[in-house]
Amino acid sequence: MPAPLTLFSLPCAGASAAMYLRWRRRLPSWVRVQPIELPGRGERLHETPEKNFDALAVRLCDELAMNPSQRYALFGHSMGALLAYRVAHCLRARMRPLPVALLVSACAAPSQQDWKRYADKDSDASLIAELRKQDGTPEEVFGNPELLSMTLGLLGADYRICASFRYQKLPPLPLPIHVFGGHADEIDVSKLEAWRLESAANCSLDWFEGGHFFLRLHEEAFLSTLAQRLAGDAAQLSDVPHAALASA
Repeated sequence: MPAPLTLFSLPCAGASAAMYLRWRRRLPSWVRVQPIELPGRGERLHETPEKNFDALAVRLCDELAMNPSQRYALFGHSMGALLAYRVAHCLRARMRPLPVALLVSACAAPSQQDWKRYADKDSDASLIAELRKQDGTPEEVFGNPELLSMTLGLLGADYRICASFRYQKLPPLPLPIHVFGGHADEIDVSKLEAWRLESAANCSLDWFEGGHFFLRLHEEAFLSTLAQRLAGDAAQLSDVPHAALASA
């Protein structure tokens, strides 16, 4: 069994850390799932949310940097993946211990991001259409006006954060990047493969049936693959002092 590892998990746009709670029962015992709640939602509802992508990434970096040094990995789905990427670079710039791996799901590589795709997502109708297209929202949400209003407000705010992202060409990260995609998702294959440019180590790409929320529709297969990727990285790094990665 690999050494214990903490999996910090960042949510997608419009969601909270609760989307990862069930993983605690479904991943191997050596993986400690630690969902990261973003300001302004869930248990942090009382906090002022950030409106800018870089400001949010720096804030999350500040919070992670306060954690005791430990073996960990960063995971994010969609917007969460892009945030995890920027947080990893922020930690590197501060010479903090880096994750053993960066795991990104349903997200085009940073160099392939197009902020203009969010330009027309400012009405309830456009946001509802987006939720329908992604097919990851329970039908009960659409039938509950209060819940739907909260969801649309959160999604709209997150899309504005995504629209503020601007790509900066940075040195590749000295750690593996594992990419996960859905065959029916609208993200082009080339945009997922471009993640290879962001790693100075190795980069994997695993495919699953389903669209943008394949990780829910095929959770068992997805979590099995995720655990295998983490186990491989943990085994390769078992003899490497974790703190040494920060200065790589």
